[in-house]
This record gives sequence, structure tokens and C-alpha cells, in this order.
Amino acid sequence: MLTVRGLCTEYIDERGESIRAAHEVSFEVPQGKLFTLLGPSGCGKTTTLRSIAGLERPRSGEITVEGTVIYSSERNVFIPPNRRRLGMVFQSYAIWPHMTVFQNAAFPLQVGKPRNSRKTIEERVRRVLKVVALEDMAEREATKLSGGQQQRLALARALVMEPPLLLLDEPLSNLDAKLRERMRFELKRLQRDIGITTVYVTHDQSEALALSHSIAVMNKGQIQQTGSPREIYERPGSQFVADFIGSTNFLHATVIGREGDLYRVRSEIGDLKVRAGDELDPGMPVVVSVRPEDLRLSEQATRGDNVLQGTVHTKVFLGESVDFEVKVGERVLLSRAHPSLGTRVGHPIYLSLDAEKCIALREA
Repeated sequence: MLTVRGLCTEYIDERGESIRAAHEVSFEVPQGKLFTLLGPSGCGKTTTLRSIAGLERPRSGEITVEGTVIYSSERNVFIPPNRRRLGMVFQSYAIWPHMTVFQNAAFPLQVGKPRNSRKTIEERVRRVLKVVALEDMAEREATKLSGGQQQRLALARALVMEPPLLLLDEPLSNLDAKLRERMRFELKRLQRDIGITTVYVTHDQSEALALSHSIAVMNKGQIQQTGSPREIYERPGSQFVADFIGSTNFLHATVIGREGDLYRVRSEIGDLKVRAGDELDPGMPVVVSVRPEDLRLSEQATRGDNVLQGTVHTKVFLGESVDFEVKVGERVLLSRAHPSLGTRVGHPIYLSLDAEKCIALREA
């Protein structure tokens, strides 16, 4: 449905130097799916979104929506943003304060071309307000809405044009933590019910994991890895991706050899069996990523591979879980355990590292 190929976008800074904001960015979004561009500030995700919207003119590449080329450097095509008919919601919802909820949602239909009849506008606005659960607030002043309601109104205004593609640029960033969490469920429900193809930009890893069908992790203007939320989290392709998505322990190691589908490595806490996405050669230096929840703790030694003994260094009670810092030799590892595990600080404890979840990555 949406295809982006070899997109390169540059800026000229105040010193007249060229800054590469997006470089060779390529991805596809199937019909009805939610695709997220995830990364830290300045990684190029918003530039990529604005290039799709037509608010930035890339230096090279091609963008196609529903088979129609809306930008191509090779073919010298650049369709202006007002003719792309894409829906977009920014960080600031840009709600018109002097208008009611209904008037805000109706505005794009009243100023757009071709002109719509009053009956068409009424039907489409009522329908979209029902979708975002604001139908009972149609005549309320927009300034009297809560943050979450304003966010839904901004969505309604984008959806009322019935766009083929919805672009969302950090739409939840202005909400408080609890409301942001609730709105994730609302957005997921809306996207599923409407079935609209969506490109979502965020720096929030939890948001991306919760909402997306597919995620592209960006850094320094380039896509580092693309995959489903589970693939990105459980099978990171680089040290950057592993570090940016959630919490992890990094262990420096050297490859000893292969054992079936796994590799044996000599790490700073001992010999381990690990999995790798790439082919590794004996003697190669690697970094092993292990998520805290995949580092299981017990007060009795268990059988199997990757079982080590350590000492509880620190622990923090978080309600539904307890974070343990466990010292193994000179290394301190983070583990997340059930609150029922009550091993005290300074006492011995056993660690079991799931070999399937220990991911060996080439050193950056």
C-alpha cells in the first residue's frame, strides 16, 4: 500500500553545511497495517514522515501510495501535500479553540475540494465522531475537552477525509503517563476497527511494541532493523537495537565454536551457550545481549546449560516484580523476578540464562 524506496533527505544548517537527516530509507507498509518508525531524537523518523506527507522535499528516492507515485527523484514527480489526501496528526493537536467539536472535525471537508454538501458533511462528521467516541460531545467547545479527548478529536479531523494513509507524529507525547497508556489501547482499537493503513512515529519503545504490526528502528538517519515487535525485542540485529529497545545486559565474549544451532562463547562471567543471527567464526569477539526477564534466579542450583552462581548485590521492589542486581565475579547483572523470591542482599543465588534468549551480536 505504501512503498518508500531509497529515500534521502538533507538539511542545510546555519553554517551552510549539509546535514543528512534520512539516508537510503526503504520500507513497505501493507494495507490496513500499523507501521512504526522508532528511534531517538534526531534519528530521522519525523523527517521521513514529513517526506511522505510532502512537507519535506527529499533529495532522492521514491514514495508510492496505493500504486500512485507521489514523489520520485528519477521521474521528477512531486505531488504537493494538499493533493496527496493523507491524514496527519502532529504532536500539538492544533485544535481550533473558537470552534465546537463538530466544527473542528468538519473543517477539512468545508475547505477542501471538491466541495461537499451539508448533508455529506453532517453524515461523515457524525460517523467519525462515533468512531472516536465523541458523538455526545459534538456541540461542546473544543477548549473544554480533556487531553485525551483533544487527541481523539485531532484523529477524527484526520479521518474525516477518509484518507488512504494516516500519519501520526508522536500523538501521545503531550499526555500524562496514565492517559498515554490508556490511549494506546484506544489507538490500537481504532486502527483495528477502521483498518486504515498507518505510519506512526515515536521515541517511546513501549508505545511502539504495544501498537505496531511492524517496527523500523532508526538511528543516524538510517533504518537499523525492521520486524515485528517480538522479533525486534527477542532477536535484535545490533547492539544499538538491543540497547534501545527495553533493558538488557551486555556481556563481552569470544566465540569458541558451534554446537548444533547454538554457539559456545567464553564470556566475562564464564562459558555460555548462545544464539546468533549471523554466522560467527571461532575467535571472533562478540557482545551477548540477555534481557533481565530471561535471566532466571533461584536459591537452589538447577540443571542445564548457562547456570551460574552469584551474590545478591542490590534489589528494588516494584510491586508486580523485583529487580535484582546480582554480582557474578566482577560483573553485576540485572534480573527481573517474581516478588515471591525473597533472597536477601549479600546472600548467594543461582542464575540460569536461557540459551535461546542469549543473543550474540557482532561488536560494533
